[in-house]
Amino acid sequence: MYAFAKRNVLMAARNVFFVFELAFWPTVGVLSIGLMTRFLDLGPEMTAFLLVGTMALSTVQVCQLDVSYALLFDVWSKSVKHQFLAPVEIRHMALGSWLVGIGRGLTVFGLQALLSWWAFDFDFFEPGVLALGAFLLGCFLTSAVVGLLVCALVLLFGTRAEVSAWATVNLVMVFCGIYYPVSILPEPVSTLAGAFPLTYVLDAFRSHYGFAPEFSHPLLMGFILSALYIGLAHWALAAAVTRCRRTGLLLKLSE
Repeated sequence: MYAFAKRNVLMAARNVFFVFELAFWPTVGVLSIGLMTRFLDLGPEMTAFLLVGTMALSTVQVCQLDVSYALLFDVWSKSVKHQFLAPVEIRHMALGSWLVGIGRGLTVFGLQALLSWWAFDFDFFEPGVLALGAFLLGCFLTSAVVGLLVCALVLLFGTRAEVSAWATVNLVMVFCGIYYPVSILPEPVSTLAGAFPLTYVLDAFRSHYGFAPEFSHPLLMGFILSALYIGLAHWALAAAVTRCRRTGLLLKLSE
């Protein structure tokens, strides 16, 4: 775990473009949505609804990228076979990189929260420490699921699946209601939205800003689904590794 965590930290420190993931894009996201709320003359409740969605998108995206990088770094350096020859298991790779992702996600959250407070007078800490902690934990669990699935896709389809590291989160957010309540989605899409744990996490956190919850016990449902999906994503990645070895793709992704 420590080895994977240290590698992600070293790679981030040596690559100036990682700054864009931590500072540039989250800042652009908050400013663009915040300025849009001012242009549309939205009230505090609607402003909170949109900024919470923006915060969730950036936090999940940054954290899941670290989980995805646990494999993508080896794909890009043509050393995938060396990683799976080492006496490590998938949980070591996932947990080590996920912990770094949590650290980067908290950095992004702190930056966006400070910017939202300074520019738009919006306090993310108003719901309290417990509510905020549950919201962030839900985002980080979703990140782990997405990151593991991205790793599985790369092992199944090779470098053609790299784009999923950046596209998957945006697809998930369509169903989770990042900028709108899922109740406005047409059937069966609105029903499908209930299969995503982040839908419940957003619903629970937004209830602290005056929005009636759309689901009963949203946090409980969100964490149950997260635990289920993490188990399934771990199994999918393990199965992808086995298939990758059998088909020879593991060698093709290496030198």
